[in-house]
Amino acid sequence: MRVILTPQARAEYVEAVDWYANQAPELARRLRNEFRTVRERIIANPRQFPIALRDTRSVMLRNFPYLIVFRVSGDVVQVISFFHTSRDPHHWQRHM
Repeated sequence: MRVILTPQARAEYVEAVDWYANQAPELARRLRNEFRTVRERIIANPRQFPIALRDTRSVMLRNFPYLIVFRVSGDVVQVISFFHTSRDPHHWQRHM
């Protein structure tokens, strides 16, 4: 399996990492590590995560308020959104 981030998801991820880096560099490192861990879980078995909407699935980070929304097509996992849970969920749904 290969994981790719849409331009929107990549921008959201970079924005989150940058924000935490400005708060405390250690937090940015922890966020990146947690994302990598979840990414590996998705690669191992993407269908273990619940369906969020139509053909998308989601997984919540454990220590940060972010939801990763993705879809699976063949051997590709496409991350649609790196979504802060305080935002309106219609935000990521508009990018489907």
